[in-house]
Parts: sequence; structure tokens; C-alpha cells
Amino acid sequence: MSEWEALNKQIIACHRCPRLQQYCAEVAARKRAAYRQWDYWGKPVPNFGTPEAELLIVGLAPAAHGANRTGRMFTGDRSGDLLYRVLYQTGFASQPHASHRDDGLMLSRTAITAVVHCAPPENRPTKEEIAACRPFLERTVDLLPRLRGVVALGRIAFQECVRLFRRQGWLLKMERPRFAHGVLLHRPPAPFLLASYHPSQQNTFTGRLTAEMFQDIFSCAYRLLQ
Repeated sequence: MSEWEALNKQIIACHRCPRLQQYCAEVAARKRAAYRQWDYWGKPVPNFGTPEAELLIVGLAPAAHGANRTGRMFTGDRSGDLLYRVLYQTGFASQPHASHRDDGLMLSRTAITAVVHCAPPENRPTKEEIAACRPFLERTVDLLPRLRGVVALGRIAFQECVRLFRRQGWLLKMERPRFAHGVLLHRPPAPFLLASYHPSQQNTFTGRLTAEMFQDIFSCAYRLLQ
């Protein structure tokens, strides 16, 4: 077993946050009417991709009826619909849709993880839950020898990535970057950090994040990898 596979097994087996564990199990048992025939995943969702990735995408947490149902990051919800369509358009994914773990989707040059690997109630993990999951993000980055950039989806993911970059020595401790869509932090030869609004329904329905804006983020990431 590779270190990457071992890390994913550790993520899946994690019991550090009883509130999240209980919530994921309850959602999996209750289900949504449209998914009555599904056998929900109902536990921590592992990283998606391989340790050969040059780009790491960091989201907030699995959606209750998305990745908590399908067992794969950003798979089975509206956020993932936009993410994978844009990843396909920008050359990072083999197909523009993601419906379940065995749908044939493959990532190219990228991997996807999250700040928290369990679905939180109302999409709001506590500070303690974020801290409990932080070692998984740190270990994920440690296992990416070819990493050249990170895209953080949303304010919390950006804040955690800033903390991570400081830990790695890729960002000066005195720097206090503020989150905004399109913010780019890059000190070669260190990996870059690129911020985006999260592709949540709230952001896309209100027009805060458009498909064009989101595609621009990953087009920028693609150029930076060249």
C-alpha cells in the first residue's frame, strides 16, 4: 500500500469529530427522497486524485447529499457540476460530469481535498473540527512531491491554505493576505496559492460567482503550471 492510499484509509476511518460522524450517519440513514435507492457513503470522504498531482484543489467539506452520498469529493451536487465542467474545459478532468465513484472520471495533473472530510450540519464545521482535520491537509501536501500550485475554494479554505503555506515556509509569517476572488500569492520557486469563491449554489444563484469567473481561475492555474 502506498503512503497516499494509507492516508486515504486513515481519513475514511477517522472518528475525531463525534458531531460530524453522527450527522453523516444520520443523513445516510434518512436519505433524500430523490436518492432513496442509493447506498449512502456516510463517512469521511477521502482525497480524490493521485500523488503525482501538480495542482491541489481545496474545498470546504463534503455536501450532505453530494460527496457524503457518493463517497467522492464534489461528486453528486451542484457545486461539483460546475467544478468538473470547468476542470474539463481547462484540461484538468477527463469528462465534464461527475455522478458516482465509478463513472469513469479521471483527473489530470490535479487532486482534490477538503478542509474537513465529513459533511457538517448547515455546511458549517466548527473551529475545533477544522483543527482536528488539519493534519490530513498537511499530510496530503507532504505527499505531493510535484506540487506547484493550490486553488482554495472559499474563505475558510483560503485561510487554512495560508496557514499551511506558512507551515511550509512558502509564505512569510508577517504576511496577512485577505481573501478575495482571484487573489494570487506566488513566491517562486514555492507553489502558488490562488483563491476563488466557492462554487456553492448560493454563490452561483446570486451571481457572485459565474461560470466564466470560475473558468478564469482554472485557466490561470493552467497557465501557471506551464
